[in-house]
Amino acid sequence: MPQSAHPNRDAPDKSPTGSPPHRPGPLAGIRVLDIATMIAAPLAGSILGDYGADVVKVELPGTGDTVRKLGEQRDGVGLYWKTLSRNKRSVALDLRRPAGQELFLRWLPQFDVLIENFRPGTLDRWNLSEARLREVNPSLVILRVTGFGQTGPYSTRQGFGTLAETMSGVASVLVRDMRGFPKDRPALTSFPLGDVSAAMMAVNGTLAALVQRERTGRGETVDLAIYESLLKFMEIELLQHDETAPPSPSFVEERYADSAPRGMYRCKNDEWMALSGSAQPVAERILTLVGGEELARDPRFANNALRVRNIAALDAIIQDWCAQYSREEAIARMSAAGCAAGPVETVRTLLSNPQVLAREAVVTVPDPDLGPLRMTGVIPRFEGHERQPPRPGPTMVGADTAAVLAADLALSAAELAALAAQGAIDLPPDPRKAAP
Repeated sequence: MPQSAHPNRDAPDKSPTGSPPHRPGPLAGIRVLDIATMIAAPLAGSILGDYGADVVKVELPGTGDTVRKLGEQRDGVGLYWKTLSRNKRSVALDLRRPAGQELFLRWLPQFDVLIENFRPGTLDRWNLSEARLREVNPSLVILRVTGFGQTGPYSTRQGFGTLAETMSGVASVLVRDMRGFPKDRPALTSFPLGDVSAAMMAVNGTLAALVQRERTGRGETVDLAIYESLLKFMEIELLQHDETAPPSPSFVEERYADSAPRGMYRCKNDEWMALSGSAQPVAERILTLVGGEELARDPRFANNALRVRNIAALDAIIQDWCAQYSREEAIARMSAAGCAAGPVETVRTLLSNPQVLAREAVVTVPDPDLGPLRMTGVIPRFEGHERQPPRPGPTMVGADTAAVLAADLALSAAELAALAAQGAIDLPPDPRKAAP
């Protein structure tokens, strides 16, 4: 990797006397080139940006990423786009054109990580095969995120998070009753579960590949199928599956079938509390709290297997206890007794939760076009590193094309204009030349 790609990787900025030195995120000095679209792979890039990496996003000139128009819009700007592409600069580059491909290969040695999510064979058709990428940057970490992976009979199919949820089996075991579906009908989440879980696993794989590169100097390709990231949620189901058993309905209640007590209980004022007694000592504390020593010694609830068998009776006892108290009081009593309990939040109440506020898990950041925007903070925290607020994604496609390419490749204004004339890049209009 060229030395220029890692300027002052470990050098903290100077700070006033008596104050701790400024330390950027732990991935400061790592450069990431994101040529992916939609959610899973680009989200991995934004998380790497949260951790301090310099992330540049390549978008198709003119139209940009599809996610720009996905979901709720404000003044023609997608709200989800702003957080999905936070911490990134946008370069409008058409990889389908020979001039764009040539420029891309000249540019690639400036980066440590390449993120892509095209169907297998697409980059090869664009004269950007993995062999050619490694020829210009042997130490490159390539993250490839697709619905079904780079191999196998489904590899060339279109794949999205929705299909990952259904193929992984997750949709067959999700809670149905609370969403009004029949018990025998699978359910999809109303949020991108598959995409987000894939992004998190993709980040883990990328970091592992970067560690290996530090040891060996060689690049690595990370091949992640979105549906496979969801299989980690299904491992208990997989372990318990018996092909010789007759078909039976999957878990359709709001509790976890192999642990009791565990579930959600209604308190006063129609507020809900969640409770988990998966560990035997915690379950015993819950029993003692809600029913005294007599309940704690009840043979029906002596161990987890018996509690699961008698879950209806146990739930009724806990529900009767919860109904006596407000949610805050019930949680306080549970917590004081060493039980595991917490609130069941809506999106609205989550935003005022004191734990969320104290840790800045959700933050409000300024956007030059839309004003204040709410999004998640940097997760997880890194001790000793200054927490920089996320920077919303760029509103304009290719907003940073000229600045980034001029800095990385020393391209002159004339060279940039020539590339734009060939359709390889797109240069946004110069606001200084806009009509008054």
